[in-house]
Amino acid sequence: MADTCAQVLLGTGLTVLSHPILYIKVLVQAGHEPLPPTLGRNLFGRPVYQLPGVFAYAKHIVKIDGKAGLFAGLAPRLCAGTVGTLVHSRVLERRVPSASVLGLLTPRCLLSPQTTREMVARSCATIVTHPFHVITLRCMVQFIGRETKYCGVFDSVVTIYKEEGILGFFAGLIPRLLGDVLSLWICNMLAHFINTYAIDDSMSHTGEIKNCSQALTGFFASMLTYPFVLVSNLMAVNDCGLAGGLPPYAPAYPTWVDCWRHLSREGNMSRGNSLFFRKLPAGKTYIIDQKRFF
Repeated sequence: MADTCAQVLLGTGLTVLSHPILYIKVLVQAGHEPLPPTLGRNLFGRPVYQLPGVFAYAKHIVKIDGKAGLFAGLAPRLCAGTVGTLVHSRVLERRVPSASVLGLLTPRCLLSPQTTREMVARSCATIVTHPFHVITLRCMVQFIGRETKYCGVFDSVVTIYKEEGILGFFAGLIPRLLGDVLSLWICNMLAHFINTYAIDDSMSHTGEIKNCSQALTGFFASMLTYPFVLVSNLMAVNDCGLAGGLPPYAPAYPTWVDCWRHLSREGNMSRGNSLFFRKLPAGKTYIIDQKRFF
């Protein structure tokens, strides 16, 4: 119990610190570009047009909504973090009956009993906290159209239930679950091969090297599965009555597969992946009035 409380407190602190960056990331994912491209230089010193980075975007938000505006959607995100940590720890404490069976039927690098328990725990936490995740994203995307439709956790719950029913709380859940599971598998598979074939146990500082390889494989897995995160976030706000989820920013997608196909055709599968060195989209024209690329 003490470990769980410590995880909740640590997660809360990290959530508060990282929230402005996530806020800006979500707005970029939605296609909102309030600042025009500027002429800058790339890593090789060549002059190129670049999109404003995270700091310029943050200054723009502060100019409009003040410093408190950087923390829109923080309350439901804190709820999601706390509930998710509790659910994750409780599921890990319970034994997954199928873990040992799946571990015998599949390669150890893909699905060991430990990986199965972690996968089940993450999936349960994701499902339980997804309604808070949806509310968080919609509170953020309101910035685009300057709406006040989603003002608090309770009011947002009532609004979503009245307009969309229970399913509205789980918009974008499937690609989010798929991304989590694939990320976990890819991370464990790569870490297994590196630790087995690239690291010798006789080497000094073996433990530190394995921890480093786990972090690197986790980063690589998150890069590969980023399109699932993007599609999930866009589906959570799509056609919900907010300007950021309606044309011209996005058409009404019947399913998340349609969203995936549309982003793929437009070459936007990595939109929002980088917030510091943002190059101009190839073949796109910046529309000043709509504050987006077309």
